[in-house]
Amino acid sequence: MLKKYIVRLNDQERAELTHVIKKLSGTSQKVRRAQILLKSDADGPGWTDAKIAEAFNCRTKTVENIRQRLVENGFRETLDGKKRATPPTPKSLDGEQEARVIATRLGPPPEGYSNWSLRLLARKVVELGIVDSVSHATLGRTLKKRHEQSQNAVLGHPS
Repeated sequence: MLKKYIVRLNDQERAELTHVIKKLSGTSQKVRRAQILLKSDADGPGWTDAKIAEAFNCRTKTVENIRQRLVENGFRETLDGKKRATPPTPKSLDGEQEARVIATRLGPPPEGYSNWSLRLLARKVVELGIVDSVSHATLGRTLKKRHEQSQNAVLGHPS
């Protein structure tokens, strides 16, 4: 099959890719992209997509996508990866709110309940005015992340 996107690197780009590979600078994805670009260079080794995919343990579609990205978006974006269009959302709870949620969870459940459920805890946290609104999933992540630490602080470390 004829390649639609042909990689042709100049000397400066080849030198930068070689430097990234030798020094293993950057993420593992960046190093892999550098290796793929070097091997797919038409003026260099010019390996086939299948041979590159086998050598670097990836799919041939990955090799095709990297070649396409180089031709369409340029060298810098291909090597470094695309930047996020929207930054990640900030945390729903700050440290003090997390501590109050954990303290509430470690306390006795409301009358008529034997244990805290995440939905029950979410209603109670809003009722107590710790936060204006919170989902049970957010509380689950908070408790999963902090539960062992808080349990050790309250009960003492098992060792």
